[in-house]
Amino acid sequence: MNVIFVGTAPLGIPTLRALAQKHTVLAVFTQPDRPAGRGLTLTPPPIKRVALELSLPVYQPEKINREVELIKALNPDVIVVVAFGQFLSKRLLAIPKFGCINLHASLLPKYRGAAPIQWAIINGETETGLTTFLLNEEMDAGDILLQERVPISDEDTAGTLHDKLAELGPDLVLRTLEGLEQGTLTPRPQDPSQATFAPKIDGTMGQIDWSQPARKLFNLIRGLNPSPGAYTFWEGQRLKLYASRVVPSSSIFPPGCVIDAERLLVRCGEDALELLEVQPAGKRRMSARDFVNGYKIRMGMRFG
Repeated sequence: MNVIFVGTAPLGIPTLRALAQKHTVLAVFTQPDRPAGRGLTLTPPPIKRVALELSLPVYQPEKINREVELIKALNPDVIVVVAFGQFLSKRLLAIPKFGCINLHASLLPKYRGAAPIQWAIINGETETGLTTFLLNEEMDAGDILLQERVPISDEDTAGTLHDKLAELGPDLVLRTLEGLEQGTLTPRPQDPSQATFAPKIDGTMGQIDWSQPARKLFNLIRGLNPSPGAYTFWEGQRLKLYASRVVPSSSIFPPGCVIDAERLLVRCGEDALELLEVQPAGKRRMSARDFVNGYKIRMGMRFG
């Protein structure tokens, strides 16, 4: 097939590589370079770097819907969209013979929106997956083509789960294109009554409320790792939390108090949380043991 690839984030990198091997990628559309880092250096999107490595034509319009004539002139059989960040217009959706296919990192109709991986973990799901579907003008609401289920373990973070899903993406997309070309796929409508949503992650949502159950905080920490990171406060300074473990506890200490300094065990509204990896403000990430030793943590001291 003649394919146009549309994407921005790292989730789509393995899929772009696979499409370049199996099909003809006419062009790659991605977001413009943006300032990033402390120096606000103009930085290309991850997809652009891979597209240039593969010697593919790259376009970076501010608004892809202004490029309808260009895309029509390229005459794609299909447009494949992965983690792009813009809605495609009705005129653009109508161009390719086989439609515009989106790879979404959830089992639709669950977790429509910008952050399905993070929210699945934050909400304590034990399973997620990938969906290919036909784009329409509503957010992640088009007819489903194929799905792949993936378990979520307690060891998973948003980062590790992202990487698992990214590696499974190429097979699902290639099977989807094959099924469309051969006419063996029957799109099935989503049930809107089963839809849930995964809005963009706000950095402020990472603040730990120690009155919450330990399990809920454990999931929040995993779901915001590596970015933007969950955090609490220690002696007025922000302390990022990257790894933890739920420990049964009926301690009489109030929530937020250290109930075992050696293990950095913190009382929660229900049970306790053992902190395993943290990052003090202006410091590197470190083990809880290094933090305890360096900051002289004692039982009864309080976070938050």
